[in-house]
Amino acid sequence: MIADWLAFWDKPHSIYVNARHKDVHYRLIAKEIAALVRSPAARVLDYGCGEALHADLVAAACGVLLLCDGAPSVRAGLATRFAGHGKIRVLAPDAAERLAPSALDLIVLHSVAQYLATAEFQALLATFRRLIAPGGVLLVSDIIPPQLSAAADVTALLRFAAQNSFLLAAVGGLARTLFSDYRRLRARYGLAHYGEADMLHMLAAAGFTAERAAKNLGHNQARMAFLARPR
Repeated sequence: MIADWLAFWDKPHSIYVNARHKDVHYRLIAKEIAALVRSPAARVLDYGCGEALHADLVAAACGVLLLCDGAPSVRAGLATRFAGHGKIRVLAPDAAERLAPSALDLIVLHSVAQYLATAEFQALLATFRRLIAPGGVLLVSDIIPPQLSAAADVTALLRFAAQNSFLLAAVGGLARTLFSDYRRLRARYGLAHYGEADMLHMLAAAGFTAERAAKNLGHNQARMAFLARPR
């Protein structure tokens, strides 16, 4: 499952309907992550960061920003984009998982859990528990509730598009998605869904005290986010 999804993200795709969509999406995510940084010396890991076009906004708020993605082409693009930036490092997942215990003050896992089998997700939470410093925070966001329909995701995207001047492109992009590899992979594997109680239970089992956040990261507020702190 994860290998096929990584292969999808490792090549050109049309998840973002145009450059405007991609830019406003990543700018919003970066601003919201930056708002979570509580110290200018904070050590931050964005795990499964994607193209992170505006990661410099996060880096401006913290001491060091580690960008981690499983797709080699995405990492190569990040390394080029932020070459010479003193606060940003790009890591593969295995390198991130080898960081020293308590090395991080903030870990962000945004829009990743739905592409993992439950056992993979639980193993990742256990790794994060080892990496998070006392007093640190783990944000797990874009969690899809069991009852959420694909139509709700479409509605959220169209609303976001209308607010950010790419509505016509979004309509065309949704039509293209019907025939895309993304749709075929989603039909084959589905996406992982978790209820609020399920997420709180998994985070507790991994050694965190957790609560549902007041809002999700990004534009889709029908999905959920959770803030977790090490016990």
